[in-house]
Amino acid sequence: MMQTTQRRYPGTAMKVLAIVLGAFGSAASHAAAFQLLEGNASGLGNAYAGSAAVAEDASTVFFNPAGMTLLPGRNVAFSVDLVRPSAKFSNQGSSNALLQGSGGNGGDAGDLAAVPAGYLTWQLNDRVTLGLGLGAPFGLKTEYTPEWVGRFHALKSELKTINVNPSVAFKVNDKLSVGAGLNFQRIEADLTSLVNYSAVIAQVSGGGLLLPGVAGRARIEGDDTAWGWNVGLIYQLSPETRLGLAYRSKVDYTLKGTASFDGANSGSVGGNAIIAGFNASRGGNVRAEVELPDVATFSVVQKISDRWTMMGDVAWTGWSSLQELRIDNVNGINVSTEELKWRDTWRVAFGGTYACSDALSLKFGLAWDQTPVRDTTRLPRVPDDDRVWLSVGLQWRPDSTSAVDVGYAHLFVKDSSVNNTGGNAAAKGTLVGQYENSVDILGVQYSTRF
Repeated sequence: MMQTTQRRYPGTAMKVLAIVLGAFGSAASHAAAFQLLEGNASGLGNAYAGSAAVAEDASTVFFNPAGMTLLPGRNVAFSVDLVRPSAKFSNQGSSNALLQGSGGNGGDAGDLAAVPAGYLTWQLNDRVTLGLGLGAPFGLKTEYTPEWVGRFHALKSELKTINVNPSVAFKVNDKLSVGAGLNFQRIEADLTSLVNYSAVIAQVSGGGLLLPGVAGRARIEGDDTAWGWNVGLIYQLSPETRLGLAYRSKVDYTLKGTASFDGANSGSVGGNAIIAGFNASRGGNVRAEVELPDVATFSVVQKISDRWTMMGDVAWTGWSSLQELRIDNVNGINVSTEELKWRDTWRVAFGGTYACSDALSLKFGLAWDQTPVRDTTRLPRVPDDDRVWLSVGLQWRPDSTSAVDVGYAHLFVKDSSVNNTGGNAAAKGTLVGQYENSVDILGVQYSTRF
């Protein structure tokens, strides 16, 4: 009977991973900018403190592949995190775009999204372990109502990634393990806004045609695939103390896609001719160079008693790789340029786990997460600011080989201000106001060994 049960697990695991891979359709951001930390749900209750050293389940493939050597046999873990960000804009003196009316606050730009992940590890022998991970390291979605005051800056902004992460780990000795992985990533981006054709017509006609209220929708879509890599090491300093160091490389993309324009009719033959010329010069095939940042993490896990385990984390992210988002038509004409001037950031986390019994553990965590966004270049597409995590969770172990984790985190995000012309105050207006932001995350994970 035991052998029959074991034969079912691999098939079940592969079905689960297939479901997980097919579920990568949602995008949400909860860490700084559009970084996603939801590589699992087992770390959510600890605010992902100790992520590069915990290695308690197969999700260590993503956080530190060296941790796979601590997992005997074959292991599988899959999780789903439900993320509910909130971003509410309050107008505080925005100026209208040329020949356009004002607008509202845009509603809540955040929306509920699911972030799935799945992992497998396989111990080949006492020293070598293989692993495979599926996850989404970056993601973003903000969307405003069409009539909001910043409609010429942004309506919808959506970015999705899928990361396939085959890995290998080697146990050097009883204290030191090392690991490495390849990362095959796919990125998809979808950006929309309104175009102020009244300003275009006025400019091209030299002020001879003043047609108020003429606007249309612009949509830019693009995608690409690229490779990256990650490495890590784990050092067992003593039976009670474990150190972890992990690094994930930058990933360079050249997104290729299309720019399309629709919905504009000026009611004037001359105005419509100018609109058609504008759309023809900027529409069609476009491209954009994007470099997603590298991440380095140092973690400590300290067992202080039979029941208490404490953990800490310091992470650095190289967001300065993103200085602007420039989208050009293949004929060389610039379609859109958004100034970012982002900076590198730090994240510090502290957490603990209390074993109530052999079957039940309680978790807590606290973290400070720095934003890469500068006050002078904050955009409505990413109205980000510093945040503080407060997390709780529990782990239930129905038997010696399986665990169910449930975690919850509330992120207190600092109110952020925006004062941005989008590079052209006449065409877009000057967006002036303040954002009230927050994030709630609920995660569930099942992990087992067979």
